[in-house]
Amino acid sequence: MVIGLDSFDMPLAESFMQEGLMPNLARLKTQSACCKVQDGHEKYSGLAWEYFSTSMHPANGGRWSPLEFNPDTYEIQQRPVQIAPFLAELAARTVVFDVPYCDITQAEKVQGLTRWGAHDPGVPEQSRPANLRSEIARRFGAYPALKDIYGFCWPSAKRTRELSDRLARAATLRGKVMRWMLEEKFPDWELGVVVVGESHSAIEPLWHGVDPTHPLYSIPSGPEAAKGLRKIYNAIDGLIGELQSAFPDATLAVFSSHGMGANHADVAAMALLAELTYRWQFNEPYMRPRKWSKTLPNGIPLLNENDRWHDSIVPMVPYPPEGEPGGKWNCSWMPVTRYARFWPKMKAFAIPSYYDGRLRINLQGREAQGVVPREEYERVRDTLMADLKNLRNSATGEKAVADIWCPKSDDPLGIGPTEADLYVIWQGNPYGLACPKAGEVGPLPCRRPGGHTGKFGFLYLHGKEVRAGDYGVASSFEVVPTLLDLMGEKRPAQVHGNSLWPQMRMRVEKAA
Repeated sequence: MVIGLDSFDMPLAESFMQEGLMPNLARLKTQSACCKVQDGHEKYSGLAWEYFSTSMHPANGGRWSPLEFNPDTYEIQQRPVQIAPFLAELAARTVVFDVPYCDITQAEKVQGLTRWGAHDPGVPEQSRPANLRSEIARRFGAYPALKDIYGFCWPSAKRTRELSDRLARAATLRGKVMRWMLEEKFPDWELGVVVVGESHSAIEPLWHGVDPTHPLYSIPSGPEAAKGLRKIYNAIDGLIGELQSAFPDATLAVFSSHGMGANHADVAAMALLAELTYRWQFNEPYMRPRKWSKTLPNGIPLLNENDRWHDSIVPMVPYPPEGEPGGKWNCSWMPVTRYARFWPKMKAFAIPSYYDGRLRINLQGREAQGVVPREEYERVRDTLMADLKNLRNSATGEKAVADIWCPKSDDPLGIGPTEADLYVIWQGNPYGLACPKAGEVGPLPCRRPGGHTGKFGFLYLHGKEVRAGDYGVASSFEVVPTLLDLMGEKRPAQVHGNSLWPQMRMRVEKAA
């Protein structure tokens, strides 16, 4: 049985273990083969669950982003997974519940359903058998936190408390549904996989409550956010305990691909970087100034209790006129898309991204209306890098950029539709940027307090054949190969990574 914890932060969980809030996970840790897992730059793609479900590395045919840029039309769309899950080739009778980016229409032997309460499901609603979704609804009711999957609550202590309560109930219900599926609906299962989306849906809006360094830590919703995360993690611990006690003979794997932390990317990647590239190109601002009714002492704007981030930014970066690019894309809620009508005229432009900043150079021979000749590519790239390194957080004066990654500088014509020329890793909650060339951009209010900035995820593996202990650090791409070896399954050709099972397997000494 596999329990995936989506965007679950182990250091936070360990602090809750010390408070006695997560006894099941604490006990499991002492009885399991344990390792930290990390996924490097891949975590900024936002596709951790596609990498699990397909076990395909982006360098070997996978994607670097769910957002795909069309170099012919300069359009961007977010697309669901296209690759079949590795589960499709297994002999084991498999049941899945709410595994993101797991297209069970391409896995005919797999039973279960998708998109029940998943955060970023990556697939449409799917069910096998076809009536499973309606049967779950009759037995258990609707998913209780549907509006909280992408919840926005930090301006209001009341909304924060209500979101927390619903997500805790949802995590508890998820455990009961999975138990029913494995005990009653599909009792002959050999592999059961459930992914807990509530950890993701909780930590992004509630992180400020547990991080004393976060700019929003001291606002009225902070204490409610801290209580809420404890309540939700306690409910997730209850889910783990319920499933383990219901199926005590099953080998249990509990894992998360990466940790979490403060969100450094939302405002910078989704709004500020686009405005900067516009100013670098046209030497004038496009974003309209706005006065905020409330700010923190360092100038970071606060929103009123019933305000929404998106609605607050639209007057500053309005939607384009009817028929212009960027107005009706399925990612057009991001302010960066509203600069799309200018992209064909720019040397470089920011494209939508969730967890890092991404810049494409408008390269001749790659983009249909490219303006940068191939022989000038390195000069333009180096100028962009120098300008990015000079950016400062307008609230603190500290550097806003932690790292810049240019993985295909030696082959820019080979950069694909889910890739960029430059990837910008932000630091320090940059809600406003000070630039020597372009002046100050922002500050804007915070969107999601929590983000994908934690260093490590984890894997706990527990069972009769498992040798407990600490196994150091592994790649997140080693989780699937380990599970396949544990089950004695043939490895599908698409599966990437090495197996940890040879080290973790209990060795039985033969009698002399």
